[in-house]
Amino acid sequence: MMHKFIPVRRLFSETKCSLPCQLRRRCFSQVARNEIDNRDGLVRKMPPFDYSPPPYTGPSADEILSKRKEYLSPSMFYFYTKPLNIVEGRMQYLFDDKGRRYLDAFGGIATVCCGHCHPDVVEAIVNQTKRLQHSTVLYLNHAIADFAEALANKLPGNLKVVFFTNSGTEANELAMMISRLYTGCHDIISLRNAYHGNAAATMGATAQSNWKFNVLQSGVHHALNPDPYRGVFGSDGEKYAKDVQDLIQFGTSGNVAGFISEAIQGVGGIIELAPGYLPAVYSTIKKAGGLCIADEVQAGFARTGSHFWGFENHGVVPDIVTMAKGIGNGIPLGAVVTTPEIAEVLTRRSYFNTFGGNPVCTSGGLAVLKVIEKEKFQENAFVVGTYLKERLTALKNKYDLIGDVRGRGLMLGVELVTDQKLKTPAKLETIHVMDQMKELGVLVGKGGFYGNVFRITPPLCFTKEDADFLVDAMDYTMEKM
Repeated sequence: MMHKFIPVRRLFSETKCSLPCQLRRRCFSQVARNEIDNRDGLVRKMPPFDYSPPPYTGPSADEILSKRKEYLSPSMFYFYTKPLNIVEGRMQYLFDDKGRRYLDAFGGIATVCCGHCHPDVVEAIVNQTKRLQHSTVLYLNHAIADFAEALANKLPGNLKVVFFTNSGTEANELAMMISRLYTGCHDIISLRNAYHGNAAATMGATAQSNWKFNVLQSGVHHALNPDPYRGVFGSDGEKYAKDVQDLIQFGTSGNVAGFISEAIQGVGGIIELAPGYLPAVYSTIKKAGGLCIADEVQAGFARTGSHFWGFENHGVVPDIVTMAKGIGNGIPLGAVVTTPEIAEVLTRRSYFNTFGGNPVCTSGGLAVLKVIEKEKFQENAFVVGTYLKERLTALKNKYDLIGDVRGRGLMLGVELVTDQKLKTPAKLETIHVMDQMKELGVLVGKGGFYGNVFRITPPLCFTKEDADFLVDAMDYTMEKM
């Protein structure tokens, strides 16, 4: 039988931590080698890990927060009522200033793919830094060429020319400019609920008002989002695709520069595009003279498990692929990959990026690719991700607070609603569950336009034991509501 949950007003009139006192004391006080166990039959013990950090001697969380408020942008926000002071990381675990260990199921926003401080990646970065930290791409250096070759070998077709950037926003900006230059058209089609960055062109392609400032954003049309859960056509991808044809016919000259989309919308709440959508849209865009851009900033680098790239799950081959985040396991690195013919357009003027492709970042990027292969992280993402999704789906059948479980591999979303039929976003409940899971030692992200979706994007070294601990923590928290 499905479990109901208490109303929001009651939920937040209770004490800050609704756990029993004995457990609450353990939540706040115990360090890495003595985490919550199941002696009280509540939550299973966090999986063992053979590392404990040395005592932290740096500034306190309060001191850091004070400096942050005084010297950093007020636009910077943080999770949790009492923000965490994270001082160390090892593989899928993070440690706070008290030495307490947390299971990281967010991965720095789908960025840490090999695990925090993976020794092979760290070694590659340190060794390169000792030899040459930076010069310029105007001189030769093997690091950038070696990584470009390895990256091109992971992509299908003639996608083999690489431009390195420092971030996903930069990569998407460049991809949009290339498509406009190559086609001679300005109009680009994106999806509602998309997030592609926060610079001039990418903010135009982004389609959530909470990420868009009131500045000039031209030439982007936003198509219906093929969202199987909230979308008007359910999982019928071809019906959504017709809206793209309508936009071209009634909103442009009949020709477009391109179409940009993620295979799974990350910031948008882990929305996997409806089946059949991308093949139909790619065909429509080609007929209108446009290029197809695959934004793989979050879904790329083996995260979906079944394939190395998210677009491969849809059986399409894009003209341009953008990537960042997992490409460097946490270092500032992004890339645009396209065909030799399309890449030629940047020779019309001088295109240059001072830090893009620097030897330290590209050495780290090459190490990431090697680690993914050596440690079979794509296979692990598939096996563990499938298991985790099954367990989360079982929770959905237990609690009416969970409206949807979606995604693939280790890119999963859990959407919370207060009404299954109306799909009313459970915003405050999401914050509560997230905060209580943190007290139990599990860190998840949240997203979606309404902020009611748990984003589960852990490092790809995540294990089944980790998955069990995460789901048990969520189960325990919801049981108490």
